[in-house]
Amino acid sequence: MVGKNEKSGIKRVAGRYRMTPGVQIGTMLPCADNGGANVVKIIAVKGSRTKLNQLSFAAPGDILIVTVKKGKPDMRKKVMPAILIRQRKSWRRKDGVFISFEDNAAVIITLKGELKGTAVSGPVAKECAELWPKISSMATCIK
Repeated sequence: MVGKNEKSGIKRVAGRYRMTPGVQIGTMLPCADNGGANVVKIIAVKGSRTKLNQLSFAAPGDILIVTVKKGKPDMRKKVMPAILIRQRKSWRRKDGVFISFEDNAAVIITLKGELKGTAVSGPVAKECAELWPKISSMATCIK
């Protein structure tokens, strides 16, 4: 479903507003929760929106398939889902403001969509908090 909002001119893709993607396959991300992983690597993006022979990309709120590179020994080399909560690349919000963060970050989730850890460190993008209420309840600040 691709539509155009007449007021702001921003395209709407599948029920959510399109954001400029900031990470792609192969990106190493710090893990922003206390679930046991420290660094994760993106190996796939759920619901990819790319063309043929183009690397899949993700924006805040997207579900990623990651592998744990650094962390607890029982979590290392495991493939698990994660959600991108921050990106360095700036994007435009509906109200016309451009926003970006200091770093990229993700949080590990279970197959049911619940957070693996009990706390989220650092700020969380507002777009991600709207899509994932469990993340917003555990976040220290939402920007």
